[in-house]
Amino acid sequence: MNKPSRPQRRTFLKRIVQYSALGLFALSSPFVDSFVQSTQAQTRPGITAKVINLAYQTSGDIVKVKKVIEPRFNALGVKVNWVGPFPAGPQLIEAMNAGKVDIGNVGETPPIFSQAAGITEVIYIAGRTPSKGENQGIVVRANSPIKKIADLKGKKIAFQRGSNAHYLLAKALQEVGLKISDVQIVGLTPSEARDAFIQDKVEVWVASDPFLALVEKIVPIRNLRNAAKINTLGGFYLGRREFVTKNLELVRVFLEEADKVGEWAEKNPTDVAKAFAPELKLDVSVLEKVARRRTFRLRKLTPAIIAEQQKVADFYFQEKVIPRRINIKDAILPTQQYQAITPQRIN
Repeated sequence: MNKPSRPQRRTFLKRIVQYSALGLFALSSPFVDSFVQSTQAQTRPGITAKVINLAYQTSGDIVKVKKVIEPRFNALGVKVNWVGPFPAGPQLIEAMNAGKVDIGNVGETPPIFSQAAGITEVIYIAGRTPSKGENQGIVVRANSPIKKIADLKGKKIAFQRGSNAHYLLAKALQEVGLKISDVQIVGLTPSEARDAFIQDKVEVWVASDPFLALVEKIVPIRNLRNAAKINTLGGFYLGRREFVTKNLELVRVFLEEADKVGEWAEKNPTDVAKAFAPELKLDVSVLEKVARRRTFRLRKLTPAIIAEQQKVADFYFQEKVIPRRINIKDAILPTQQYQAITPQRIN
């Protein structure tokens, strides 16, 4: 069935109002509500999509569990589809590049690896506030003969390649004069790495919450180095370029609600833990520890943040972790588009 033209839609709406005045048609009927919503979605500037695909990882997403975005998008005639869970950022970006995801959040490393691999569809849309680094670490069992980072030379270390764990390890090794090539990488997803460590199949694990908090409770461990003063960027919200540029208003609404619920989350860690518990299937006590060590709010992409991300990319190239030098600005939108998608509350 062909869609009515704009003049036809205006005539149709005019007749509905006329008929309702005669008591022949109820303005509150589901049919009219549906028609008006679809018309608004078609004509409102900055909105072309009827569905938005939002990604989430196994570590949990506060926007998803609190269901804060659905009412806003439903009012715009846009359906919310959550895609996941993804084990880590690299898998999320792969799905975004394939057109299956429109918006998702990751650490600082995955977009660098994707750009180095030639992916151009993934762009930065907002920053995430950095934590104190307590939610990550390079850990061994408490009785391990490995006492310091320098002892890692030649050891097998489990973590997700291309994640922020990769950066934490590489920078920690650099601090003691070692390179990433001086250790043996065991590439596993975060949950696989956790299981391998618990089962004593690997001696060293680069861990992140919520898996780190869980293992801290059940296994005596020693954290050789957390992410303090290393993972200082906090990560990013990413978007699929075509979707973002055609739906600037939808992206702004999403970022606004994500920051609002993030502000609430940072003030209410116990409630956050209770919200995550049914989905992550972890004890509230563990999840409250995770919530207190995690940050949830967003921040505007500034030249300083972009420059810092460029330094991370340059470090990876210098260490021969990525095959070519990249320019972060190739994954950055024009200024006027950031003005359109960045909510006032995070300016």
